[in-house]
Amino acid sequence: MKDEQTKAAALRYRKGIDAAPQIVAKGRGLVAERILALAREHGVPIREDRNMVEILSTLSLYEEVPPDLYKAVAEILAFIYKMSGRL
Repeated sequence: MKDEQTKAAALRYRKGIDAAPQIVAKGRGLVAERILALAREHGVPIREDRNMVEILSTLSLYEEVPPDLYKAVAEILAFIYKMSGRL
């Protein structure tokens, strides 16, 4: 049985289109496992950060990340770009 406490949140940011990163998926348990599986299938880098996922999980789907989280999210995006070779 999968860990029901597993949580995941997915961000999207399209430079020149989005004003700020948005939450495009979030969930726990089986939903979180599916989010992670889809990310792996599509080669999306995954960063494990329990504190950040807790914070991001409080946002609504398609809600822009609030300015007070920009620095933390920027670090995540930099990690993702580096892992995907786009930095």
